[in-house]
Amino acid sequence: MQIDQLKPIIEAALLASTQPMTLHQLGDLFSEDEDVGSQQIAQALESLAGDCEGRGIELKEVASGFRYQVRQDVHPWISRMWTERPSRYSRALLETLALIAYRQPITRPEIEQIRGVVVSSNIIKTMEEREWIRVVGHRDVPGKPALFGTTRAFLDYFNLKSLDQLPPLSEIRDMEDPQMRFEPEPLPARVARDLPIDPDAEADDQAATDPDDADATSEPSADVAATDDASPPTLAVDPVAEATTDSSGPAEAAADPERPSTDPTPPAVETDADDQDTKEQRA
Repeated sequence: MQIDQLKPIIEAALLASTQPMTLHQLGDLFSEDEDVGSQQIAQALESLAGDCEGRGIELKEVASGFRYQVRQDVHPWISRMWTERPSRYSRALLETLALIAYRQPITRPEIEQIRGVVVSSNIIKTMEEREWIRVVGHRDVPGKPALFGTTRAFLDYFNLKSLDQLPPLSEIRDMEDPQMRFEPEPLPARVARDLPIDPDAEADDQAATDPDDADATSEPSADVAATDDASPPTLAVDPVAEATTDSSGPAEAAADPERPSTDPTPPAVETDADDQDTKEQRA
C-alpha cells in the first residue's frame, strides 16, 4: 500500500481514538494481505506531522504513542469551550511529584526527609487517582515502605515521551519562581555632603537657617545662667587695695603701741660696749 493511501487511514484512526496509539496498534488495523509494515506506518506518521505545520493541531508522540492535540499557541481560545476551570495544584503536591519523577523509586519517608515536612495522605491519594504515580515495590527495611514511581499517564499529561525529556535540574535552579518574584522599591535619593571644616561655623549656619532649633538650644543656656545667678556671690579682691593694706601695716603698729607688731624684723639688742659709753658720758 502506498504512503498516500496510508495517511488518511492513520489520520482517521488517531482522531477517532481517545488514547494515543502505538505503531503496533496502528499496524493491527491492516491485514496480512495488505502487507503494511512498521516502516511504512512510520513514514506516514512523519508525513502527517509535516502536514500539520501552520495549523492549529499537531501530531505529537508521547509515552503511550501518537496523538493529535491542540497547539499551545491556540490553547487560550480553545479552553473557553469548557466551562469548568482548570485544576490548580498546590506547591506541596508539585514538589512531591517532582521528587518522585527525578528520584524514583523513592519512599514516602525519604520524601519527608528531603522536604522537611510530613507528606499529606491527600497528596498521595490525588496523584494515584490521576494515575500519575504507582507503587513499584517495597524497600527492604523495617516497615517495608512502598516505593513510588511515575506512570505513562504522567508522561502523557506533560507531553513527554520518556523521563529523559525532563528538564535538567541545573535548568530548574536557574528558572525564576514567579511566586518569589518581587519588585524592589527604589531607595530615596540621598545627597552626600562633605564634613565641615569648621564645626562652629556649621553650627552657626544651622542655627541661622532654623530659628526654632536655635531658640530651643538657647533655653538650656538660660537655665544655666539662672543657676549661676542663684549661686552664692564670691568676694572680689582688688590687688591695689591689698597692696595698700600691706604697706600701711607698720604705720598702724607705731600709732597703736599696744597692737602687736607684724614686722618680721627682730628688735635690736644692746651690747656691753654701748652701756659703758653711756656711763662715761654721764660722768
